[in-house]
Amino acid sequence: MSHENTAASGGLTDRDRAAVETLYRAFSEHDPNLLDEALTEDWHDIPLAPGQAAGREGMKPLIRAFSAAFPDARVTIHEVIGEPGRAGVRGEITGTHKGEWFGIAPTGTHFTLPIHDFHHVREGLITHTWHMEDWFGWLHQVGAMGVGEQT
Repeated sequence: MSHENTAASGGLTDRDRAAVETLYRAFSEHDPNLLDEALTEDWHDIPLAPGQAAGREGMKPLIRAFSAAFPDARVTIHEVIGEPGRAGVRGEITGTHKGEWFGIAPTGTHFTLPIHDFHHVREGLITHTWHMEDWFGWLHQVGAMGVGEQT
């Protein structure tokens, strides 16, 4: 994981910032067990992905499926803006679509996916995450949805 702007973390403690970074490392390192170091057991992921169970354990199968679909995926944090107990993250996921995702067969297409997340952090663990990824843009990048298609 790379950092373009590490000075922007403001009021986050080192421990809270480490939790935020570890969440993204779980995706980059394809290691769902890293979530145990980053998230509370009853972590709230808002919104849940289709079929995703609640809590930290509910995210682990999603990371495994994500890793199978995008084995070279990496998360880059561009910016972390924080205050005590809260962090905003602007980043991106890059990778190659090598396995089924959202029912889309592998295309072999490299992609860049912007992400924007807001986290609540308590005692070095994330309790809540509100996230937005540009999956619509991803569909366009892998050719699963054409612009202006006629029916």
